[in-house]
Amino acid sequence: MTAQDEKWKFLVIADDTPEFKKVLRLASLRAKKVGGNIVMMRIIRPSEFQHWMAVRDIMEEEAMQEAQAMMDKFAEEIKLISGLDCEQVICKGEPGEVIAEYIKKDQDIHMLALGANVDGDPGPLIKAFREELLNVLHMPVLVVPGNMTEAEIKKFV
Repeated sequence: MTAQDEKWKFLVIADDTPEFKKVLRLASLRAKKVGGNIVMMRIIRPSEFQHWMAVRDIMEEEAMQEAQAMMDKFAEEIKLISGLDCEQVICKGEPGEVIAEYIKKDQDIHMLALGANVDGDPGPLIKAFREELLNVLHMPVLVVPGNMTEAEIKKFV
């Protein structure tokens, strides 16, 4: 087993919410501290548009291109924050199912880090965790509140 195989992997789910910036920062700093790595996943939900296959295919291709651009930008942030090169994964499907299947496939994932909105509904991933993932994941799940300050993040790391 190589040193790379023994590294802790933190799985973060990339999106465009303000709380994801907190997750990205905390997980990057924590992975650096413990000698781990980040797996950043972007999940593209299946297209609701089923009338014309060609239109759906174009919409899905555009979503993939947008997801890749987002992931590249966040990967640069991870590199700036921690000096780490992250793994990038783009998947299609329902978030709860995709996350569970990926973790089952990659046994080196040690922690799932999710962001939570603190103003009302905590978000679809927290809901998926409560309703689906809690029973199938056998690992710690870190829920990062969107209102964490930089000082609180540094204290936790």
